[in-house]
Amino acid sequence: MSESGAAGAAGAAETVAAAIGWRRAGGIAGAAIGVLAAGAAAGVAVERLTVGRGMRKKARLALDASGPYGSLRGLPGRAVADDGTELYYEVDEVDRAVLADRAAAGAGSVAGVGAGAGAGAGAGAGAGAGGGGTGAGGADVAGEVPGAGLGPRRRRLFGDRVPAPVTVVFSHGYCLGQDSWHFQRAALRGLVRTVHWDQRSHGRSERGRAQARGVPLGIDQLGRDLRAVIDAAAPEGRLVLVGHSMGGMTMMALADRFPELIRERVAAVAFVGTSSGKLGEVNFGLPVAGVNAVRRVLPGVLKALGSQTELVERGRRATADLFAGLVKRYSFGSKDVDPAVARFAERLIESTPIDVVAEFYPAFTEHDKSAALPVFAGIPVLILAGDKDLVTPSSHSEAIAEVLPDAELVLVPDAGHLVMLEHPETVTDRLADLLVRIGAVPPTTNVGGHGNTPQQPGG
Repeated sequence: MSESGAAGAAGAAETVAAAIGWRRAGGIAGAAIGVLAAGAAAGVAVERLTVGRGMRKKARLALDASGPYGSLRGLPGRAVADDGTELYYEVDEVDRAVLADRAAAGAGSVAGVGAGAGAGAGAGAGAGAGGGGTGAGGADVAGEVPGAGLGPRRRRLFGDRVPAPVTVVFSHGYCLGQDSWHFQRAALRGLVRTVHWDQRSHGRSERGRAQARGVPLGIDQLGRDLRAVIDAAAPEGRLVLVGHSMGGMTMMALADRFPELIRERVAAVAFVGTSSGKLGEVNFGLPVAGVNAVRRVLPGVLKALGSQTELVERGRRATADLFAGLVKRYSFGSKDVDPAVARFAERLIESTPIDVVAEFYPAFTEHDKSAALPVFAGIPVLILAGDKDLVTPSSHSEAIAEVLPDAELVLVPDAGHLVMLEHPETVTDRLADLLVRIGAVPPTTNVGGHGNTPQQPGG
């Protein structure tokens, strides 16, 4: 980076520290957060040389107005957690007409491709590095995803059996919301019953009542929250649990507290960009000195910021460009992310109040549910992560796979933490394979065309 670029980066980081009041938390806090922001600030400094602030603001507003991401809505409901917190969820029911149309489209597609090119034979073996483990036990470790981004794979057919009733429950990550599953929801809409919910203090759910009384938030609480949602939205029938990041940790906490529920009702699970523990060792792509400084001061900084909510939110708005740079760096691994998707991720994250950010953060350093993972043994498990994830590195997914050796492990190339938004068709395709494997959707179902981001975001 040039001297002028470095100066710009330092200036941008200094602006953030001043605007949000981080200096009040101690001099080292500003320095640590400055290290965290430096990479994003450098990019912002370069951008400012070519694009004016007014133009960037107009671009964000235009993306907000035109982007349909997060617009899908279902039948609303509310579950009540054990501390009285109301948890908002939505249900998308099966639509028999959609199911028939997609199954017919998928069957026609397979027939058309398989006749001359041997695609039928290649489909079973080439269901990607993870597809080979379509049986109840085939361990499958993938360093990359063959055919990723090339459209829906042609799946091996197991006969046109009628799908068994199942509910897929999607749990989102930290500082996100149920809409982070937009592309997967669009692809599966009408094909299988799904439940999308907002974790406590996120999205449309109520602020955690126990936390309002000063009770520290722990991942165990989130596991009990998930149980409350299941009891309200899917009290009977088979379940498929899908969780991203904190959502995957929530599923582990559910298994730890309610192992009988997993054994009796859960047909399959999918862990996306998550961890079973040791998050305190993650370096976030920072040099050793920088990450050690961040670890020392960040809990105190966040606590201080949580008491200055109004000031912090003003600071966020004043430094929107730097915030966008940080979101992009820590959410995505590729350079050509659709700008509308990147802006959608910003909106999801910036909608989480800073006091909620501060409230949840300590729970991650304490999180350790590796002992609960064996509860998932014996059922189909998908473990998927981006190979450039800086938040929950792919090594954490590999650690989960070591405990669950029969699981399908998929490491998506050129993907960051928000892999389900960055490479939606790859994630959806693997989820569809999981659902086909347990008989939840017909094997000929076509889930393609949802998520090659610029073309068909809604569905």
